[in-house]
Amino acid sequence: MIAIAKRDFKSYFSSPIGYVCVAVVLAFFGYFYYQVLVAGMSSLIGRVYSIMFTWCMMVIPIITMRSFSEDRKNKTDQALITAPVSVTGIVVGKFLAAFGVFALIILGSVIPCVFISFFGSPNWSIILGNAVASLLYGAAMVSIGLFISSLTTSQVIAAIGSFAIAIFLMIIDTLSSTIDNAFVTKLVNWISFNKRYSSFTQGLFSISNIVFFLSVAAVFIFLTARKLESRRWS
Repeated sequence: MIAIAKRDFKSYFSSPIGYVCVAVVLAFFGYFYYQVLVAGMSSLIGRVYSIMFTWCMMVIPIITMRSFSEDRKNKTDQALITAPVSVTGIVVGKFLAAFGVFALIILGSVIPCVFISFFGSPNWSIILGNAVASLLYGAAMVSIGLFISSLTTSQVIAAIGSFAIAIFLMIIDTLSSTIDNAFVTKLVNWISFNKRYSSFTQGLFSISNIVFFLSVAAVFIFLTARKLESRRWS
């Protein structure tokens, strides 16, 4: 599992994908942090994460699109699924590699806050809340992206599928407001990623929300493993 994680993580940076994803998103973060410095208001840091949230989620499909689809297209997946490693270990290894790239972006976004704290008073509960929320949301989205990648040999289709789900999860709250049904509203509120994410951005750490995101990640890792298992036996 660790060997697969290391191999895949290095592969992201042996091609432009890893560098471009990390550099572009952090460049946007840098621009908005510059605006915070110009305004001289460290309280606007939470706004930076709010603006960058969509960009952070949109980069995940690019990170995960090649996870399994590239192996299937290049016919190297047979060597992988016949290796003396459990199917779950393979999936978790690829998950850790993709999540590692995303985590670099989020952790890198916190670095400017450290320097701002030397001459300002940023609210660290809000900053850490946004960072933790992004990592949890990202972990769930990475697992979904891996599952979609395991369903196709096309990286483009895998990316589009992940983009579609990411957008759907962002607008599902708006869609529920157009449906006059108490059960649907309650169901949407329960599965809403945005509502659970928002509580962290206010500096409120909820165990139930942490468990929710980790459970979503675990479910899709399990589904991906079962998909890979079916191909191993076929």
